[in-house]
Amino acid sequence: MFLAVFISLLAHSDLHSDDWPNWLGPSHNGVSKETGWSTQIGETLWEKQLGIGFSAVSVSNSRLYTLGHDGRRQGGNETFFCLEAATGKEIWKHTYPAQLVNNLHEGGPAASPTVDGGMVYGLSKDGKLTCYEAATGKQFWNRNLLTDDDMPVPEWGFAGSPLVLGDKLIVEASSTFALNKTSGEILWKSARHKPAYGSPAAFEQDGRPFVATLKTDGLVVLNAETGKTLAFTPWLTRFRTSSTTPLIVNGRIFISTGYNRGCALFELGGALLKQIYTNQNFCNHMNNSVHHDGYLYGFDGNTHMAGPKDLVCLNFATGKEIWRHEQSLKVGSLMSADGKLIILSETGELVIATASHEGFSPLSRKEVLDGRCWTMPVLANGRIYCRNAAGRLVCIDME
Repeated sequence: MFLAVFISLLAHSDLHSDDWPNWLGPSHNGVSKETGWSTQIGETLWEKQLGIGFSAVSVSNSRLYTLGHDGRRQGGNETFFCLEAATGKEIWKHTYPAQLVNNLHEGGPAASPTVDGGMVYGLSKDGKLTCYEAATGKQFWNRNLLTDDDMPVPEWGFAGSPLVLGDKLIVEASSTFALNKTSGEILWKSARHKPAYGSPAAFEQDGRPFVATLKTDGLVVLNAETGKTLAFTPWLTRFRTSSTTPLIVNGRIFISTGYNRGCALFELGGALLKQIYTNQNFCNHMNNSVHHDGYLYGFDGNTHMAGPKDLVCLNFATGKEIWRHEQSLKVGSLMSADGKLIILSETGELVIATASHEGFSPLSRKEVLDGRCWTMPVLANGRIYCRNAAGRLVCIDME
């Protein structure tokens, strides 16, 4: 028995674990620092039914957080879950009334929880923002963004995940808000725009903090200390929808949206956004791309429209298409870790591939879910978590 345990520990000793406490992970770019995990897809350790929704999981201190909806169009409820990350055992949950908002999709919560210190923040599909004690589920404070911003529920509901920036919590409505993360007090409120469905992104330039957010009418850069608009450039799509989070790499801001709108790279200079390039090589519909060694990897195409639905590699600096994989992944989602891509296809196939500009090079692949899969997979501490729109969450062993 001792020998078996020793061999097991030795086999896993090279695993460098990493939590994933918020949307797009600890570095806010879809890239994990985790190393030593297996590139061969293991067995399903556990699964759980969460309810309808697209909220990705967040993992911190051996706990997993996510949301789901019971599916009722009238009088429905949403639930915020805290589970043991290793076993799926329920630690606590909070259920509350919430709209389904199922316009042309299943509906349900789309924002991912944000864990910071001893607190975790959740945002419902209809704008209820709640701060919980991460360990126990005790509610510290809550706000209603519909009331705070004097607005109706957006066409696709609230989908932007809360962002912690120092002592502030940045959240998206028609305006962008900065709240005191401890008390929920409003610190500033930006100018109004058509609501965003992606999340805000923070960056620094010349020692000053900024927030970039892709609203439905354009890219906005805000002074993170005051909420004042520093720069704005129009960016419109055919269906009034921008659903991705700006990706900041070396001070440059990359955006991409669906409906054949394409992508663009900008550089902030004073109060101006200088466009470096724009093209239609890359149209990210709902999920973000990831950056690795000077190249972007992500999905081009719209799930509801005719045309390409391909995995694409793009040169980040020039916008040039390097390669295109045209097979059955459809409009999936992905993250990366240790030079590998972790891909979940739209139909539930999990794929591990080398992140290489020389071509698509899968290392292992396995069907892990059925139904519609738009939610990004998450690697945390030797396990990959995947969910489908119907709310089935599976935990896959990658040690």
